Amino acid sequence: MSTKLAENVEERPEVQEQVGTATEATYNDYLIEKIEQMFNKEEKDAFIVASDKKRPVTIRINSLLEKRNSILQKLSNRGVNIEKIDWNACGAVIYNTEVPVGATPEYLAGQYMLQSPSSMLAVMALDPQENETVVDMCAAPGGKTTHIAAQMNNTGVVYASDNSKERIKALVSNVQRMGVTNTICTVSDALKLLCKNVDRVLLDAPCSGTGVISKDPAVKRTKDEAIVRKLQQQQKKLILKAFDMLSGRKNEGSYMVYSTCSILVEENECVVDYLLKKRNTAKIVDAELPIGKNGFRSYRGFNFHPAMSNTRRLYPHVHNTDGFFVAKIKKTGISTEEQRRNKEEQKKIDEKVKEKSKEKSSKEDAETKKKEGRRNKPFRKTREDKETGEDEIKKENNAGSKRDRSKRDGGKSGSRNKRQKKE
Repeated sequence: MSTKLAENVEERPEVQEQVGTATEATYNDYLIEKIEQMFNKEEKDAFIVASDKKRPVTIRINSLLEKRNSILQKLSNRGVNIEKIDWNACGAVIYNTEVPVGATPEYLAGQYMLQSPSSMLAVMALDPQENETVVDMCAAPGGKTTHIAAQMNNTGVVYASDNSKERIKALVSNVQRMGVTNTICTVSDALKLLCKNVDRVLLDAPCSGTGVISKDPAVKRTKDEAIVRKLQQQQKKLILKAFDMLSGRKNEGSYMVYSTCSILVEENECVVDYLLKKRNTAKIVDAELPIGKNGFRSYRGFNFHPAMSNTRRLYPHVHNTDGFFVAKIKKTGISTEEQRRNKEEQKKIDEKVKEKSKEKSSKEDAETKKKEGRRNKPFRKTREDKETGEDEIKKENNAGSKRDRSKRDGGKSGSRNKRQKKE
């Protein structure tokens, strides 16, 4: 990583304590309690201070359209102080600029995207390969989706879904701007996705946002225990859905990545541990990420699976990035329980198909009966039909009388002409 971006941003402890104490008053009691459970006094103050500071602007170069060195040179010529991120082949950090980096010709041409380094880590952990089938469950605004497509070199298929009609507009716009051609965008509830037997799934789950307080300071006051508990229930449903979409039939296995921009254990290790208990073919593997601290193996007397140390945590006061959590999970096969669930789901689908076919056939029968009824029904002339018929008869009679008169007139004129010739 760039030295400036990766450097420890902790200040002197006495300064942090003074600033931290003042900033701590802006947090609700629930979040302060959770932060104190995770960090000692010195690290707690460092986290609170760093969370209020703006992170450096970072971009991801679109490898489908341009190379990183070329973009660095172009932006430098425009007055942008930019430096590459060492641990990422397509990332760069911007320290200051004389032009708006979100409106340069290179940006508008889709050659790069504004994206946080922590967000890039999720796709690096997923490691999508060419010609695979990948699902991005909560895809908008499209930073990770377009990164996945670039990693796959526009091969295979990416299903990108989001449940917001407004947010999907940004997703579609970025997909088009970045020259992505292997992605299908849909507006759908992630829990109702019909994808099955896919190679990889990315679930960047909805969360409390406690890792991005610098972007949304309201988090400090609005995210309480009730909201976090509700989010956790949603995350548990989503992670099961994501895992069940994986094929599990490949010899090398299929993979999913679970990530959040939250630092809370309740939204991270607890959710992943829930998956391990519910699905015996789930296995946490090392994401092999270049930065990040190991996930918690124990928390407040509760012991997680030993493999939880393979997950990664990023903190603003340590890595100078957004707070982030990444877990890579492998599906090692198809359990008997999953086979039973698949049969039940297939049975429900077959029943729905039968119901629809019955409805269709009943409608067709009803329409056929109506047509037969019309054919067999005796014809009765209505008043309008009678009047119309009488009018037609009158017209025919008038036309006949006119023809008769023309014949008579024609005969008289013929005899008159003959007499004139004789004379």
